[in-house]
Amino acid sequence: MLSEVADMKNISKNGISSAGLHVLAMAFMLCDHAWAMLFPAWEWLTCLGRLAFPIFAFMVSEGYAHTSDLKKYMGRMLLWAVVSEAPFDLMYGGSLFYPFHQNVLWTFLLALSVLYIMDWCRKKFRPFFALPLAALAAAAGYGLAYLLMLDYYGPGVLTVVVFYIFRRRDAAGFIGQIVGLYIINVIMLGGYYYEVSLFGRVFELVQQSFAVPALIPIWLYNGKRGYNAKWFRLLCYGFYPGHILLLYFVRRLMGL
Repeated sequence: MLSEVADMKNISKNGISSAGLHVLAMAFMLCDHAWAMLFPAWEWLTCLGRLAFPIFAFMVSEGYAHTSDLKKYMGRMLLWAVVSEAPFDLMYGGSLFYPFHQNVLWTFLLALSVLYIMDWCRKKFRPFFALPLAALAAAAGYGLAYLLMLDYYGPGVLTVVVFYIFRRRDAAGFIGQIVGLYIINVIMLGGYYYEVSLFGRVFELVQQSFAVPALIPIWLYNGKRGYNAKWFRLLCYGFYPGHILLLYFVRRLMGL
């Protein structure tokens, strides 16, 4: 196992940058939303789409770990959460105001708040008190996500927490991410499944389990920012509401 981890580290030196991960995640998200709004019969699109959220969640945990100004980072996310809400409501509820489900940037904002509280507990208290308090903060974030009806609900918050806790690129970190994503996506989120026949036996393959292979590009992350022009940073935020609006208008034009 240790030799495999060492090989992964060597590969990741020339692997995928932060910019590359963002492009991948945006492409997968486009597939998922295109399925939801235009091509509901093309199940493969939403299966690919399952890969998007873990990559975004990983990048949020990385952003928290490396930002020099958390307030500014959360402020940008808050701005785009507000901008994205009306397009998201159009997609999800068919109107400019749909209060029963909120876009994923609110989920990430709540997750960032949970990470901040967890770190505050770690710095202020000894481990005997810090660990249960941090767990309580994560549990509170989990419950609040359901109460506020945020996208991906409590499991979405926990995904960011898992990536932050198991952020070290070693055997424990890799195993923690695998187990964490499996529990969150297969056991907690579950949902729709496919029946797969193999060697004369029928197995149930949970659709949400397609999120777990997102760990492959995540493990190939080289820790570098990559392309960082101002227009590209704006695109990474603006793509979320922009592509939803585009798909919505295409659907209207197609009469769907």
